[in-house]
Amino acid sequence: MARDKDKIYAAPLEQMVDFRFDERVVSVFPDMIQRSVPGYATLISNIGIMAARYVQANSYCYDLGCSLGAVSLSLRHAIQQPNCKIIAVDNSEAMIAKARDLLAEDEQSVPLELRCADINQVKIENASVVVMNFTLQFIAPELRQALIQKIFDGMLPGGVLILSEKLAFEDPRTNQFHIDSHHDFKRANGYSDLEISQKRSALEKVLIPETLSQHQSRLEQAGFSFVEKWYQCFNFVSMVAVK
Repeated sequence: MARDKDKIYAAPLEQMVDFRFDERVVSVFPDMIQRSVPGYATLISNIGIMAARYVQANSYCYDLGCSLGAVSLSLRHAIQQPNCKIIAVDNSEAMIAKARDLLAEDEQSVPLELRCADINQVKIENASVVVMNFTLQFIAPELRQALIQKIFDGMLPGGVLILSEKLAFEDPRTNQFHIDSHHDFKRANGYSDLEISQKRSALEKVLIPETLSQHQSRLEQAGFSFVEKWYQCFNFVSMVAVK
């Protein structure tokens, strides 16, 4: 399926507004995410592979911040255990509407429920797999520990949280290396310096990255017995945390 090209920040903007997952972003999101997140397709497929190891019969799998449902589809095609249900949640009505159209084309039989809701308000229960794929970074920092704790409390023993995030680094030189490398990646994928600069400004107050140690500490504080980074490309990482 052809993707609409992301040109949202291609022309100079008279007034910069905070980034939002609105209709404009939804219409170009597949192109935007592939050209902005290194290894995105690899992440999605491997999330399904890992979920297949940890999913338990008669349980729920949550895709929190599901956007257009890429993770949900990966889960749906990987799950082999009986009587499982995927619950996909996003607070963008435009994302959920488009995801509903896309998921309707999928013929897999694993039940999948789409919810338009704030993940901070969603009850997590009987969960063997929870995925937050570049979602926590958009949650206010003061709410993140409570959200991770709620997820842990709603998980079954042996369940897994898969958490993908954009990182910050404590050492300024290391931080700048990863920022520059990511910008080079975006240029190689056709983004101009103007697009890179304007999108970075739009995201500045919306996407707030943390260090790997901050994420690890939060997961351990919540009670996860095993926390491991399994993927990194530049300043994008994914971690697993097992209850």
